[in-house]
Amino acid sequence: MQVGFFSWPFTPEIVRQMAEAADRYGFDMFGIADTPGNAMDPWVAMALAAQAAERTRLAMCVTNLTARHPATTAAAIASIELIAPGRAVLGLGTGHSGTRNLGVGNSPIAELEDGVGFIRALLAGEAAQWQGGPPAQLAWVRRPSPVFLSASGPKALAAAGRCAEGCFINFGLLRENLEQSESAVTRAAIEAGRDPVEVETWQIAALDCNRDHLAARTKIGAILAFMAGGYVLRSGDLRERGVPEELHGAIRELRRRYSTRPGAADAALVAELGLFDYLSERFAIWGTPEQCRDQLLRAKAAGLKRVMFTVSIGSDPVGTVELFGREVLPALR
Repeated sequence: MQVGFFSWPFTPEIVRQMAEAADRYGFDMFGIADTPGNAMDPWVAMALAAQAAERTRLAMCVTNLTARHPATTAAAIASIELIAPGRAVLGLGTGHSGTRNLGVGNSPIAELEDGVGFIRALLAGEAAQWQGGPPAQLAWVRRPSPVFLSASGPKALAAAGRCAEGCFINFGLLRENLEQSESAVTRAAIEAGRDPVEVETWQIAALDCNRDHLAARTKIGAILAFMAGGYVLRSGDLRERGVPEELHGAIRELRRRYSTRPGAADAALVAELGLFDYLSERFAIWGTPEQCRDQLLRAKAAGLKRVMFTVSIGSDPVGTVELFGREVLPALR
């Protein structure tokens, strides 16, 4: 099993500590989230991570097409590639907290798919046009970085299968979730005449690894609210999103009351609505190292091959990465 993690870049010190931990413990990928309403500029953080980590792959996990011109984004990931040759990955999504907290809109899936094509052309050294504008070109690019899509719904999963080199899937770790999301990418790739193995899929989950089981439980609720109320289950048909019928009312209420700046209020909301057990089983790995190991081994048996953890608002983000790296990661190899 390949294992990575990503974080909101709260401070330069945290970015460097996490990048160094990724190298030290043998994580396969370290990612930076683009959420400027909550943390520092992601591209500054990516540059810091690229200097601090010497081995692990580095992902923008993820940015969007509306807060910056996509040609600027292409130039940014190409710049990271110069600092960390062969290790830079660009993840793109529709927006969510990365756009809402700046007061700009999300991208429709069709625009996102067009953006992947535009950026991939620029990274290949070709001239390309964005939405009818004048041609852009990055003649100095040395080698193209892979472009991933972030996806949770059927349209985005299909788009990833058609056009991207990888996909950060946020749909859940239960067997039925893994089968539904992975098959959607595979099916779209085949329909587009692609070999599905060309699309590298990583499943997103929250992680809080702490010797204090209660501390982990207390904090994981906030990120569950973000993943469910703000992203994976934010819209769309709940049956299509794999939610049991008896939880539809609670999920709709979570959608209505969720904020884009997760904290104690959102964690309390998850508990109030009786959603903690369901959401934590589907979207999180949490608890003591032994509990995290057992949960992941079950997910591995259910078909999990690559997992990318969000650790941003756990009980101790850096401590979680280090404890997991020391005591859980070796059991997954």
